[in-house]
Amino acid sequence: MDTSERLVSPRFPRASKYHPEWVIANASGGANALQLADWLSQAVEIRPEMRVLDLGCGKASTSIFLAREFGCQVYACDLWFSASDNQKRIIDAGLEGKVIPLHIDARMLPFAAEFFDLIVCIDAYYYFGADPLYLNYLANFVKVGGRIAIAGAGLTRDVGAIPEHLREWWTQDLWSLQSAEWMRRHWAKSGIVEVEAADTMEDGHKVWLDWHRVVAPNNAVEIAAIEADAGKTVGYVRAVGRRLPNVKLEEYCWPDPLRVMVANSYEQKPLMRET
Repeated sequence: MDTSERLVSPRFPRASKYHPEWVIANASGGANALQLADWLSQAVEIRPEMRVLDLGCGKASTSIFLAREFGCQVYACDLWFSASDNQKRIIDAGLEGKVIPLHIDARMLPFAAEFFDLIVCIDAYYYFGADPLYLNYLANFVKVGGRIAIAGAGLTRDVGAIPEHLREWWTQDLWSLQSAEWMRRHWAKSGIVEVEAADTMEDGHKVWLDWHRVVAPNNAVEIAAIEADAGKTVGYVRAVGRRLPNVKLEEYCWPDPLRVMVANSYEQKPLMRET
């Protein structure tokens, strides 16, 4: 089976339309981001009039995908990849003005409250979203009734110790991976969103392996780990939450490192007791 066939799947009909050379050249992580975006779009409605935040967009391939497939306006935001390079990709895709690239830290979003109809995050959420307080921050930027939707690598079950067959591959960033059930529990108990979906991709480890055998066939350690695990521990998860009305978001615990707490005006008081 050649490379082009390996990136075609009836499970991901929208993603399968894109040229494999373009998909591979614009990959920015360890997953086929277009397939994950396709899978996520099957669980959340995306309409042309929507303003969408693609958080942690990497090389903006998912932003281009969302704008092309659904006609929505997308803000392509990433910390690690150049907004200028992403603009070139956007222009080449014929989407200048429809997809807006920005260089942004996910903990320092510059947007107005309730600016977006939908926030998506493809294979990046666990870098910042495993912080129990992050949902309280992110929800500020989506309209009441709007959705936060994520898809990416995750645990297929809640685990304690890492299984022996994954130890050689396991890196420090993977400690933040969570299961779909963890996402459901955490999001639901916050009361900020109604969880509309939280599940694990069927045979996600096979999708994981198919991608790596195409783009990183020499990555023997990861391929061997995923083969040995066979979906028992790691795979792909997605979650969709609808922002609920009448929920107070606590600004004092937002993760923005440059945030200044609002305080009362300074009032001079005597410094020392009189002798």
